[in-house]
Amino acid sequence: MALAQLSWRKFLRAHAASILACDFFTVETLWLGRLYVLFFIELGSRRVHLAGCTANPDAPWTVQQARQLAWSLRERPRPIRFLIHDRDSKFGRAFDDVFKSESVEIIRTPFRAPNANAFAERWVGTIRRDCLDWLLIASRKQLERVLRVYTDHYNTHRPHRSLGLRPPTPEHQLRLASSSPPG
Repeated sequence: MALAQLSWRKFLRAHAASILACDFFTVETLWLGRLYVLFFIELGSRRVHLAGCTANPDAPWTVQQARQLAWSLRERPRPIRFLIHDRDSKFGRAFDDVFKSESVEIIRTPFRAPNANAFAERWVGTIRRDCLDWLLIASRKQLERVLRVYTDHYNTHRPHRSLGLRPPTPEHQLRLASSSPPG
């Protein structure tokens, strides 16, 4: 069946294991500043990769985050084939070229269609409800720490309905950094 014949929903289901979605969300700080968070989510496993946060998310910063993620994705047993993102100017040609060099096809969502990137939008809602709405963020360093802790919880402990109430990467599947057994 050709890709053009699939509905969006069927396409996402058929290729979920090889689709990555990305987006930005903002966090207002205690001092009335605004920080931007870039993240990627694997649709099949729901595993989230935090790329970083900054007060000024320009195209060069975004490209660097893409390079770092593309480098880490090379270790995946199943390659990423598609990347979904919106038409934000921060996702410029250089950003797309990083992924195209890894043979990833870029899918830009239509204008004013947040449901086209529903998995990413849902994660933003989840992290806001579960974590950020309960905290006052004072600095970028604090936000990075909070995001790291919550994302670790989300990826290794939090049950997901779509995954049969299992986390994206259960703790028992994580590899130890050292080759010696824990003792």
